[in-house]
Amino acid sequence: MWRANCALCLRLLERGRIRAWVSCQPRFCSNDAPESSTPSPPKANTSLRTKTEKQKRRQQKQTLILATPENNAEDNEIRWSQKDKIQYSTSTIPGAKKNTSVPFPLSYSPEYVEASWYQWWEKEGFFTPEYHDRVPHAQNRTFTMCIPPPNVTGSLHLGHALTVAIEDAMVRWKRMQGYRVLWVPGCDHAGIATQSVVEKRLLRDQRRRRQDLSREEFLQEVWTWKSQKGDEIYQQLRRLGASLDWSRACFTMDQGFSEAVTEAFVRLCDSGLIYRSEALVNWSCALESAISDIEVDSQEISGRTMLSVPGYERKVEFGTMVTFAYPLEGQDGEVAVATTRPETMLGDVAIAVHPDDPRYQAVQGKHCRHPFADRLIPIVTDIMVDMQLGTGAVKVTPAHDHVDFELSQRHSLPCLTVISGDGTMAPSCGQWLEGVKRFDAREMVLDALAERKLLRNKKDHAMSLPKCSRSGDVIEPLLKKQWFLRCEDMASRAIQAVEDGQLEIIPQLHTKTWKKWLSNTSDWCISRQLWWGHRIPAYQVALPGQSANREALWVCGRSEQQARERAAAQCGVDPASLTLTQDPDVLDTWFSSALFPFAMLGWPQKTPDLQQFYPTSVLETGSDILFFWVARMVMLGTELTGQLPFKQVLLHSLVRDRHGRKMSKSLGNVVDPLDVISGASLERLQEKVRGGNLDPGELTVAMEAQRRDFPGGIPECGTDALRFALCSHRAQGEDVSLSVSQVLSYRRFCNKIWQTVRFTLGALGDGAHQLDTLAQTRPLSSVDRWVCSRLHSTVLQCERGFEARELSAVTAAIHSFWVHSLCDVYMECIKPLLTQQDGGAGPGEALAGERRAARSVLYHCVSVPLALLAPFMPYLSEELWQRLHPLLARGAGGGSSSLCLQPFPRSSDLEHWHSPEEERHFLLVQEVVRVARSLRAQCGMTKERPDMWAVCSPAQEQTLLHFLPAVHTLSRVSALHIHCPQGGPGAPPSAPPPQGCIVGTVDHSCQLHLNVQRGRNVDQQISQLSKRRDGLLPKLNKMLSRRRAPGYLEKVPERVRQEMDNKISALEKEVQSIEEQLSALNGLRPDST
Repeated sequence: MWRANCALCLRLLERGRIRAWVSCQPRFCSNDAPESSTPSPPKANTSLRTKTEKQKRRQQKQTLILATPENNAEDNEIRWSQKDKIQYSTSTIPGAKKNTSVPFPLSYSPEYVEASWYQWWEKEGFFTPEYHDRVPHAQNRTFTMCIPPPNVTGSLHLGHALTVAIEDAMVRWKRMQGYRVLWVPGCDHAGIATQSVVEKRLLRDQRRRRQDLSREEFLQEVWTWKSQKGDEIYQQLRRLGASLDWSRACFTMDQGFSEAVTEAFVRLCDSGLIYRSEALVNWSCALESAISDIEVDSQEISGRTMLSVPGYERKVEFGTMVTFAYPLEGQDGEVAVATTRPETMLGDVAIAVHPDDPRYQAVQGKHCRHPFADRLIPIVTDIMVDMQLGTGAVKVTPAHDHVDFELSQRHSLPCLTVISGDGTMAPSCGQWLEGVKRFDAREMVLDALAERKLLRNKKDHAMSLPKCSRSGDVIEPLLKKQWFLRCEDMASRAIQAVEDGQLEIIPQLHTKTWKKWLSNTSDWCISRQLWWGHRIPAYQVALPGQSANREALWVCGRSEQQARERAAAQCGVDPASLTLTQDPDVLDTWFSSALFPFAMLGWPQKTPDLQQFYPTSVLETGSDILFFWVARMVMLGTELTGQLPFKQVLLHSLVRDRHGRKMSKSLGNVVDPLDVISGASLERLQEKVRGGNLDPGELTVAMEAQRRDFPGGIPECGTDALRFALCSHRAQGEDVSLSVSQVLSYRRFCNKIWQTVRFTLGALGDGAHQLDTLAQTRPLSSVDRWVCSRLHSTVLQCERGFEARELSAVTAAIHSFWVHSLCDVYMECIKPLLTQQDGGAGPGEALAGERRAARSVLYHCVSVPLALLAPFMPYLSEELWQRLHPLLARGAGGGSSSLCLQPFPRSSDLEHWHSPEEERHFLLVQEVVRVARSLRAQCGMTKERPDMWAVCSPAQEQTLLHFLPAVHTLSRVSALHIHCPQGGPGAPPSAPPPQGCIVGTVDHSCQLHLNVQRGRNVDQQISQLSKRRDGLLPKLNKMLSRRRAPGYLEKVPERVRQEMDNKISALEKEVQSIEEQLSALNGLRPDST
């Protein structure tokens, strides 16, 4: 049920017309069926052009992929020197807590970090809502989610991994906030998919078809296969770190769930929402079943193409348009019609022309003689016929075409079925075709038409071929008796729920799609001709002595006994005299899936779980199944429980590969998340592609693209890096284009975190230094106050991001703090302080106090971000927190203490650290450090620590003096001299910088002068300065040109003009400074004398 992507596809059928093959939109022949309006057909030319362009774009992408240079940026980024794997080798009983007292490894290793933690979490019951009562900071609030149940036949792909990463982040965040959290895992029985897999297995292993077994024997084979496959998907979810309550795992064929499905059917049937009628459906002849739209793929064909079709030894021709003639009855002449499916002409019951078409004015109301059947075909007029398409006359085959079916209803035409459910021609075709396979019959019909000199032409024709995604068979629209669910009223309530604000859809752009789909929805075909699934609880009733011609009587019941009693009461007979036969069909998988939010909690019984956790809080899933699953859950949940099944719908977009293509098995570009977690060789990746079902052309492209994308395979990235990478994308509204290089960059981020904690543990000692609590910690130095304020701002950003469901904002804030604030700045600043020895009284005592404060600040600036990381990187954060936490309060929380149950950091707890002025002023320091390091790099200085002068404004002087130790340390200068031409308070005025310094510009009012007189390479500096000048001049000229543009003063706001003036001033000063430096350096050249 859980798919990475899907879409409603328009199918191009005969005569080039575009028709929607929608199994949930029946048109009825029976008199008791509800009336339905006839939709206007889409414009054929526009749709055809769109499909042609789509095919062209796909071919262009394939060409581009093959033309991509092998040594591109992506290849360089994912180059990875294989690290020595570090394994957790300490003997630990499964489910026991991991031993973190062993020596701390030198570097991060995913395999080491991820060992043992999940088994401990699960055994301790941390993921169950019952554990909530043992949490000190517990709130009397609940948070409930269900995972979109993946198909039992499937394996996880990056689409699943994205869903798990997003949902688990939200779930872990709520659990750390003290909510009573329930996240229910589940698995869908996947009727068609599972039956197809088991049928193939039977044929391969036992050389038997499903029809060779009884229904009971086949179902036993399916259950045997499921027991062998076991909990494969569940184990994959565990590998991804999903904090699911496994004690409540729900399979849609479990006894309790099956009872819920039966109850839902009976209630809906009793209320008149379910009925039985004859209608056109998407039919798979290979499966001999109706299938849903989501199981129909569309293959674009540009012209004559030979394709393999299940059940045919040789390939079948598609992509041609055949024109043939019907002779007029009782007069000379003919009417020519065109079709891509000539075998269906045996079911033609009329020819339709436009009433205003001058070519057919004389034959309107006349008849043609069918060449192969002894019947006349009327020529009818209909304004829906496109006069410009083909011959302007269209054959009408109501039993095998949706548009023709609607036309037949308007003109009271009969429906003649000529193709049977197994794909062979029906007896109504005559003995010469009866039992012949439909595509073999196609050739026979064409030969017969040619023999009668009625075949006019045959030409290439671009078309969209509907195919069954499970069997690969070509879909055949067939007229079948099916069960339908009336959706109009339920759909209206679902629309109203969103408009009234009872149900929120995020992002809001999908609300338009929601209303559009539900406003145009028709009744839903819920029956499938399968053996595996929930058998329909409806029974055909035979009365004693009933005539064979009598219309069938159907009753539903929770059991056969209840159905018998109902039928007896309805017919007024003795129950024992009735013969009941249960419908052999099963329900559409989407029907049972639509019950998941409440059936998983024990509905229809009033269980404690149902009363406490329903409605659920949020439904998070892919935007591609908004209609197929989400809308149906809302409709059935509201109808059956009287409540919306959830209050909020959070939709993420598709996952695409680095070329922008959606990940699909049909393209061979699906990436297994376990390959990203554990690593995989190129040979293993290509073996998986070869094991797919790609045609030779697609296989070539897929194999070559894979070889170019991953020439060295996929390196081991780990679960935490993958989860963080997935959540770092803005999942709502934009497709996720994930590359392995991005995941690998976050593995490096994991190693940076690892080394940060390793340094912290070394700096704090083995509990030898007393640390203050968060509330007690008071930063003393300016850089302490800055980093503490930055931590407060980071926590505030994370709170706001989680509340807005913008996980990318949360991950960006965490990453920025760890890398740019903690590692790049604060740790570099305090390293000299923490490595000094404590002195005695006086200055030494003050230094010791500053050092003690810095240790506490360092501890909290590491432990708090670890808690922020926990929802995204559960393994790494747990591993490091278990080593760090005892330093503050040894033994706190007891043996079962876990980071996943600790309070999530709150900005209110860090309010005493908030100092926006410190953060604002430190921006200048960071820019000064950046320019100073750039100047050092220009001079090739690595170990030298030259003097530096800062020529700046009085306000900037105050800031630099305030953060003077940080500027010294980070800029790697021996001394900082501040020269303020305007004068001002502060340190004693410093002399101007000496001549011959290399100069860098910070902004329009601040310049740095680096004294590098000794040991410099004059020619190298002249070259570097010249390149710098040549790079700045175009930027300066572009800005000056914009400022001189007509209307600049009138059109550009004053604030923007001021910013532009400051940038131009800074660039002009820097260019002038470079010119002066170049002049001075040229004077130092030996040949200048």
